[in-house]
Amino acid sequence: MNPNEIALKNHLLKYAIQTGDFVLKSGRKSSWFIDGKQTVCRPEGLLLIAELALAQLEDIDAIGGLTMGADPVAFGIAALAASRGQNIRSFSIRKEAKDHGIEGRLAGALLAGDRVAITEDVVTRGTSPMDAVEVVKAIGAVPVMVMPVVDRGGTCRALCEAQGIEFRPLLTALDLGFTYEGP
Repeated sequence: MNPNEIALKNHLLKYAIQTGDFVLKSGRKSSWFIDGKQTVCRPEGLLLIAELALAQLEDIDAIGGLTMGADPVAFGIAALAASRGQNIRSFSIRKEAKDHGIEGRLAGALLAGDRVAITEDVVTRGTSPMDAVEVVKAIGAVPVMVMPVVDRGGTCRALCEAQGIEFRPLLTALDLGFTYEGP
């Protein structure tokens, strides 16, 4: 691990991860829980994330994903990119259309033809980024990468590979000292 990955790992362990007995949204039991917002909504955590992401993002026009998990991550990365003269636009996808169709789900600066990175704070099963992939495709943009801050479940990679999309988490459950939670 490089120094920024170690710093992000330590930040997540300090602020975002709890151990004990938890029931996940899926109904499954787990010995650990991660509230990624506790890292992505702290300035030092978000800067670490943006630094790590920008080091890996090449030839991307826009970054975003499903609201709320993607929002601070995408906006932070776009802001840091802008401070360095890089033009990466950001966007958010609503869980439901506001007024009409697919475009009613989009908020932000995503254009047809854009090469897109989908982001998320934490992925377990991979359904949120795959939902975002479908919306991005419907708008006419091209999802080329899914980049969560943490891959908790270990199943999103296969979903991405099946669609020819690169999967590049900043950290995994294994990096944090835990096992994958799976689907």
